[in-house]
Amino acid sequence: MAPHVLILGGTTEARELAAALTALPGIRVTTSLAGRVKRPGTVTGDVRIGGFGGAEGLAKWLREERVDALVDATHPFAASITANAARAAAATGVPSVVLRRPGWRPGPEDRWHPVPSLKAAADLLPSLGRRVFLTTGRLGLAAFAHLTDLHFVVRSVEPPEPPLPPRTEVLLARGPFTVADETALLSAHCVDVLVTKDSGGEATAAKLTAARHLALPVVVVRRPPLPDDVVAVPDVAAVLERLGLSPR
Repeated sequence: MAPHVLILGGTTEARELAAALTALPGIRVTTSLAGRVKRPGTVTGDVRIGGFGGAEGLAKWLREERVDALVDATHPFAASITANAARAAAATGVPSVVLRRPGWRPGPEDRWHPVPSLKAAADLLPSLGRRVFLTTGRLGLAAFAHLTDLHFVVRSVEPPEPPLPPRTEVLLARGPFTVADETALLSAHCVDVLVTKDSGGEATAAKLTAARHLALPVVVVRRPPLPDDVVAVPDVAAVLERLGLSPR
């Protein structure tokens, strides 16, 4: 029977991993998507949509589908999914690895303000600016809903869910974005502070370069810590090596 790899997906890296694994002979690949985005990118191999029902449900699925390896390639801020994956892998004995793109690092000219949460970002904002470019995704905007005196430009792939700050302008767009585009956007909307999560990667990094060029402060929400004893690797090649599937 072909080895079965389950990828918890939804990221660019997950799609790249699925393509790399399906290109290998004799590997069965299933990518699981949460279903929060209506039009996910094309994924190679089998795809399932929806949750598992927590760690217990995932463990049951691993057993029933005879999964040989589990790769958590979800968003760096999907902390509950990562925790459930670690628990399910431990309960079933299925080898697992976390695929996480490296986080961003500030340069000497950056004006970054690292914070541990969206709430902390909201608490800090009034001291930094009045017109905010908020790029933390469409979920969790309730943390900023009480900031009635600030103007927000919110960008997300799909319409955000309420509650939202009362003075909010929504931009629907999907990266990657260029530095020129981001600089023009920040200037056109008279933005004086940027808020982002430390998602890492190149697709949305241009906004940081644009903020640097315009000398804007950037509030960066730090990633949640990984569960104890969970191993994370930075790229597809490292996942293949860890699973013993590197092309010869």
